[in-house]
Amino acid sequence: MNKRDQKDSEFLETPLRRNQNHPSHQKIGNHRYFRKTCGILLLLLLIVFYGAGFYAYHVLGAAKTTINETYQKTNVKKLRNVSDVLQKKKPFSILLLGTDTGALGRTDKGRTDTIIIATVNPQTKRTTLTSIPRDTQVKIPGSRNSYDKINSAYTIGGVSTTIKTVQNSLHVPIDFYLLINMGGLRKMVDAIGGITIKPLLTFNYSYAHVTKGKTVVLNGKQALAYSRMRYSDPEGDYGRQKRQKQVIKAIVSKAMLSASISNYKQILNTIQGNMQTDLSYNDMLTIETNYKAAAGSINSAVLQGEDTMINGLSYQVATAKEKQKISDDIRSELGLSPSTATFVGRVDQLFSD
Repeated sequence: MNKRDQKDSEFLETPLRRNQNHPSHQKIGNHRYFRKTCGILLLLLLIVFYGAGFYAYHVLGAAKTTINETYQKTNVKKLRNVSDVLQKKKPFSILLLGTDTGALGRTDKGRTDTIIIATVNPQTKRTTLTSIPRDTQVKIPGSRNSYDKINSAYTIGGVSTTIKTVQNSLHVPIDFYLLINMGGLRKMVDAIGGITIKPLLTFNYSYAHVTKGKTVVLNGKQALAYSRMRYSDPEGDYGRQKRQKQVIKAIVSKAMLSASISNYKQILNTIQGNMQTDLSYNDMLTIETNYKAAAGSINSAVLQGEDTMINGLSYQVATAKEKQKISDDIRSELGLSPSTATFVGRVDQLFSD
């Protein structure tokens, strides 16, 4: 195991802090409604992310109290009237964030090692998932530094600062956000009885001991380790993103089985303390009702940067042209014209100039 991977493995299990002002309750709905909603937003959002939180959407009738406990507004002024966007069935965006250290509400928040902009378009019947590498060089509002890695925006100013950083870098509106703790993936996998995957490469990391191409059944700890290893992957963070999506697809497939659906109360337990969002319960109902068509196709994209050493640290530096291309693509999916703002490539050179 790479020494840096070994150090990272210490943080495999880190639940978020539950809101102490709201007791834990579960309101149980019938299986018919559960089965109806299970396949819609599960495919829409769960397909790309760490897991646990998204399952809340598919048990809306049973999880109102749980979902209400996850609601947390930011201090970022919306660039659009998001209520109007949803009511008129317009395409919307949601920033998906995954953190693996610290707890919500604590001083040590950790970092968001997964950052994905999801655009949901019911007209084109398409959902597009644009990944932003964690080491992407950016200017973070409120930071003392002239540039940072984008995954430290959450450490510096929480979700609000992360949203501002993404919007400033790519000139796209972020309508909603959803933050999930990485430990939720472990609980989700265990709740559905494990997942079956065919590993993309051979490695030994923490609980994961896998051989490329050899099908294996993973429990929660093993799936979390498999999706988290980075430094021993020849593709680095890009390779880890592929494995994360592979794991989530396996979760989707397993969760759709009737045997797994019967475990919905256990799945609801994985949400509490592991998810935070500014999507309200009513927003989720609207999405479930009006955006089913967007599950017809799920596309992936990546803000592609180049490995660059700056003052002894490794960054992913995306050119201004690459940022503008990604911005244009995202805005197109949202039904918006290209931005007329100026895009910045290597940030440190801008400030030195």
